[in-house]
Amino acid sequence: MCVKKLYIWQNTIIIKAVIRRGCELPCNTRRKTLIEYYEQMTQEEQEKLTEVIELLYRQTYLLERKYDRRTGRMQYTKEYRICTAHLEFLRAYFAVAGIALMDNSHMGLIYIQGGPVWGEKLTRLATIYLLVMKLIYDEQMAGVSASSNIVTTLGAVNGKAGEFKVLHALPSVTEMRRTIALLRKHQIIEPLEVLEEMDEDTRLIIYPCIQAVLMGDDIRELLAAFGEEDNLGDETAIQGVIEDMPE
Repeated sequence: MCVKKLYIWQNTIIIKAVIRRGCELPCNTRRKTLIEYYEQMTQEEQEKLTEVIELLYRQTYLLERKYDRRTGRMQYTKEYRICTAHLEFLRAYFAVAGIALMDNSHMGLIYIQGGPVWGEKLTRLATIYLLVMKLIYDEQMAGVSASSNIVTTLGAVNGKAGEFKVLHALPSVTEMRRTIALLRKHQIIEPLEVLEEMDEDTRLIIYPCIQAVLMGDDIRELLAAFGEEDNLGDETAIQGVIEDMPE
């Protein structure tokens, strides 16, 4: 059995589990069970939907628009379009695993919440960068901003972390590259320059996904907690807060 057919077969088994629980789709498909809805798709549509499901599990967030380095512009994403076309189906699908599918059309953002959505433990530097970037995002959005995406620099992120005394020395280039790559994977940021040429002047787009990370006052408290102890805070506690991010 080829890989794609195997994925489709596995998804069909899960969908049948939803049916046994009596779940049905609302709106214009409420009279159709999930399995009927799924089987009425073409094989190509099923495969594309499977890819979207895997993408959500892998990176947590789907953005309506992302920066395309080739064109130098924000471009609409096909994955977001597919997800919105089958939104109620996907909500019922993820509900089987106790995962909520959240939709923020104003921000152009769809994401999953609940369960192991990050899939990997954040490093200390990634946690600090995540919190600092949320502060930078909130500060710029509080001004006159016509876009839901914010541009900052790596130097500004390190500088803000220094203000909170959570970075006593500049991280190594390797550590910064790994951290930026991790946050990019989860659709939090997009570097405008290639990682191999990264320095303090490297520009970073902060995507609206960052809005799913705590409130500004909570972040300041966490950053303060990092700086209060000689070991720069309790990483386990901070990680727990990040993993339980509210809407």
